[in-house]
Parts: sequence; C-alpha cells; structure tokens
Amino acid sequence: MVKELRETTGAGMMDAKKALTETDGDMQAASDWLRTKGLAKAAKKSGRVAAEGLVAVATRDGKGVAVEVNSETDFVAKNEEFQNMVRKIANAALDVDDVEALKNAQIDGKPVSEVLTDAIAKIGENMSLRRMTVVTAPAVVTYVHNSVAEGMGTIGVLVGLEGGDNEIGRQIAMHVAATSPASLGQDDLDPALIEREKQVLTEQARESGKPEAVIEKMIVGRMNKFFEEVTLLGQKFVINPDLTVEEAAKEAGATITGFARVAVGEGIDKKEEDFAAEVAKTLGGN
Repeated sequence: MVKELRETTGAGMMDAKKALTETDGDMQAASDWLRTKGLAKAAKKSGRVAAEGLVAVATRDGKGVAVEVNSETDFVAKNEEFQNMVRKIANAALDVDDVEALKNAQIDGKPVSEVLTDAIAKIGENMSLRRMTVVTAPAVVTYVHNSVAEGMGTIGVLVGLEGGDNEIGRQIAMHVAATSPASLGQDDLDPALIEREKQVLTEQARESGKPEAVIEKMIVGRMNKFFEEVTLLGQKFVINPDLTVEEAAKEAGATITGFARVAVGEGIDKKEEDFAAEVAKTLGGN
C-alpha cells in the first residue's frame, strides 16, 4: 500500500507510511491527507531543476556560514517570503556543522526540510537546500554580490582573518567574489588539479623542441605562474595589483586563515529552453 501510494502521489516513503497510518489504511483518505499537508504536490515538483535561488551568509562568535537555497526561477529569489525563509535557514546553520544536520535543525518548531516542503507547496516551485560551508577564525568577514536583501544575493563570500580590520576583510572578500580562487595557498590546492596542469604544460613545452633540461626549467616557471593565478594568497590584489593578496593583508596587519565562496547554481546543469521553438511547434511550424 505504501508503494502504491508513493506511485500515485509522488510522496516519500515515510510520508506515505504516515499518511496510511493516520487514515487507518484508507488509500483515498491517505492521498487527501498528503495533499492537505502539501507533501504530494511538493514531491511531484522534486524532479524539476532548481538552479536559481539565493546564497545567504551569517556570522556569530568567530563562525561564518554561507548557505545556498535553490529555486527554479530567479523570480522566487525576489519573493520576500522566500528571502525570509533563506535568512532563517542561514541563522540556523550557525548552530550546526554540515548540510545534513541543517536539514534537521529547527525553525519555528519545524525541521528545515519540512519548512522547505511547505514552501514548495505554497510557492509552487521546486526548491532545495543544496549546500552550506563554514569558516571559523578570530574574525569572519562576509560579502554578498548582487544583493537582493541584507546578507543574501547570488554570490556569498566568507573570509577568516587573524588581525587587521573589517575594511581589509571586506576588500579581500570582494576580491574572492571576483576571482574565485581555487584554494588559499599552494599547500591546500587539489593535487589532481596540480598534476593535470603540469601534464598540459609539459606537453606544451615539449612541442617547442627544446632540450629536457630547458623544458624542466620552463615547467617550474610556468607552474609558479599557475600557483599565482589560482591561489588566493598568490593572486594579484584587484584593488592594488602591485601587491599580492597575501602582501596586502600583511600591510593591513592581517593574516588570512581561510575563505569560502558560494555561487548560486554553480555546477548545476541548467535546462536551456527555446521558447520561440516551443511556440512554433505548438503552431505547427518548423
């Protein structure tokens, strides 16, 4: 019966089981129960791509969080009700360490997962709590790009600092938003990324026909250039390109201990829709 109810309503297994329990096994009543709770409607939307939405940031006592909540369209991101929900989710994230724990965290007496389900049923779009990231440091500075409300927009950045002040922290956070560095420094760069880049540069150097000894020196120089381009500490500071980010931080009396950058929809395959083609098809055109 649970299987049958799931197939007809699209609801999850536990929700279907609860519905049947609440209605003494009456299939129609169970279906109505799910509809009343908005669970059937929400489940049917769960397969639709949600690649828009908002990133919200929040800080407290040396802890910063960035949370991405996705929706199907950017119109929902402008919805005040959606924004209030995302803000509450970000604040709840300050009390947990990962996204799975956040889904179970309480907002107004309900788990975040249930709050999202209710919002899906009410607003009429699929939504998802995709990810959260945490930065801890003596001071955590935030920056939001394309802000639609305080503390939320399309890109959220956290920068952990030891020393310095809020101004240098904000400047570095803006730099991170603009350049999207792959890591803080060379030591924490993904080894697979380093090896892949080294292989490409080696093949390019060998095409020059130069001796192996010369090629080795070329690779060292080109890899150093690569590290300068992809690591936050090694990048030229966008506000003063005469300095690296690390040098600019030191001049301000600060040490960067970590950072995070979260952009809405990053890495999600978005379905491209050709509305003109759809209309032509409807009208029988080619």
